[in-house]
Amino acid sequence: MRILLTASASYVPPRGGATRSNLLWLEHMAARGHACRVVAGALAESPGKRAQMAQEGLDRQTLMERGVEVHEVAERARQAPVLRRQIHEFQPDWVLVSSEDLGHALLREAHESAPGRVVYLAHTPQFFPFGPASWNPDPSATELVAHAAAVVAIGHHTAAYICRHTGREAVVIHPPIYGSGPFPNLASFDTGLVTMVNPCAVKGISIFLALAERFPACGFGVLPGWGTTASDRVRMAAHGNIAMLPNCRHIAEFLSRTRILLMPSLWYEGFGLTVMEAMLHGIPVIASDAGGLVEAKMGTPFVAHAPAIERYAPVFDEHSLPQPVIGPVDLRPWEDALRALATDGALYERVSAVSREAALRFAGSLDAGRMPEFLESLKPGERVRERPSLANLSGEKRTLLLQMARRRKH
Repeated sequence: MRILLTASASYVPPRGGATRSNLLWLEHMAARGHACRVVAGALAESPGKRAQMAQEGLDRQTLMERGVEVHEVAERARQAPVLRRQIHEFQPDWVLVSSEDLGHALLREAHESAPGRVVYLAHTPQFFPFGPASWNPDPSATELVAHAAAVVAIGHHTAAYICRHTGREAVVIHPPIYGSGPFPNLASFDTGLVTMVNPCAVKGISIFLALAERFPACGFGVLPGWGTTASDRVRMAAHGNIAMLPNCRHIAEFLSRTRILLMPSLWYEGFGLTVMEAMLHGIPVIASDAGGLVEAKMGTPFVAHAPAIERYAPVFDEHSLPQPVIGPVDLRPWEDALRALATDGALYERVSAVSREAALRFAGSLDAGRMPEFLESLKPGERVRERPSLANLSGEKRTLLLQMARRRKH
């Protein structure tokens, strides 16, 4: 197959769980002999970008060696024309439109240039053209999602959200983002930091800073991300117990310095990849109840309530993200959870064990071949709604369905 993926987010370096997930899917498909290309946005050249690329060891040449050809387009107005040209030249069997598509221009272009061959990858609810979490609701773009050949969600919570707001069923295929292991147990009650990834307003930096202030004797650490602003860095630097941690090639490097992970998101989360990554390594996680984070926690303690962001002010930060209007937060459940895990060694060990067991069971159920197998089972112009969900079939039934699909193609 020839696969073309498009998004307005940067892929060199990747920014966030959605882009990392998509790149891993493409790398797995390229390793199976499929031709893969990406048309995506580009970050402005900066010391921060160069540092991230060097620390993670990832650039266009590295991706090319892995079988993924990336076309970066910095100017947003040129992204759709470049996508049109790549579709014309590459003639992809499938165009994968990731939800990180500002203004839904790439979704429109994909449907126009590759009718019947568009698959929508639903990662980030704020970028969906539908639902209460959407930053840019668009009924016409919603119709395009509803009429895609397939809609893929990475979790059941997000799939239910999509169905509720579009009437369209989504196929659940979780990305192979965690690797094949082994996953060393990095839990340590006596050492390490209370950490947070991508501290910023929508991810709940206000809760993180409040906890750092209330636990001055406890060491905290952060891994800045796509949402972290200069103002966020100044606010964190004002706390002597918060350390800035460097970008790393493998998340285990960050988790090896983590005692407890905080995930205090205030916006609606599609899943919670970082939650699962921490649990795989035995790190207890205190997460908010925002969207798919509850699913990612797999029934393990601790989930604390946080007020969901209901609206945004027409003010944009340096990353072009709108300013969320955040309501008052009851910090007591967060304080209680952190105090319990930080002072009760027996509780810490129990939570670590059940979290690791649940995460290992989940990761063990994943199959890196599900995405290419699913795409091979599709037929251009035929919506997958009337088809059985390949991701939920047994291996034997998936093999039979794929054999039937291949016979139809020949």
